[in-house]
Amino acid sequence: MVDAVLFELLHTEMVAELWAPDSDLDPGPGGQRTSLQVLEGMGFRVGQALGERLPREMLAFREELDVLKFLCRDLWGAVFQKQMDGLRTNHQGTYVLQDSSFPLLVRMGSGLQYLEEVPKFLAFTCGLLRGTLSTLGIRSLVTASVAALPACKFQVVIDRC
Repeated sequence: MVDAVLFELLHTEMVAELWAPDSDLDPGPGGQRTSLQVLEGMGFRVGQALGERLPREMLAFREELDVLKFLCRDLWGAVFQKQMDGLRTNHQGTYVLQDSSFPLLVRMGSGLQYLEEVPKFLAFTCGLLRGTLSTLGIRSLVTASVAALPACKFQVVIDRC
């Protein structure tokens, strides 16, 4: 429980610092994209580090679907102390990971006015997923979407090149 609270506070401070008016990165229209890239990059590096610390026997996945199941159960459990609520695929390299109560969005209000603030709270996690997949040898693009708070969907598109 303490770990989850500390992670949420750290994440909130990272977001606040990148969007602070006196930040080195301008949080204006062009600076917002840069701030999102910085958060995504931080998440990517953390995801790589988590992937590097996994026991080698856990990394013997036979298929992509097994890797995504691992992310939904084990990685999500290690980071957020809960499992993803759903995993869907079109069996052509696109996966949708669903969390009906995403921990970094739970404390936000449920009104539509908060939806514009959501991307900055999801960028780190997109990077985290992409970094872990990268360490496991899978190149991907990870995006997130929110229709109603605090539910969230992460779309993972595997790069087959």
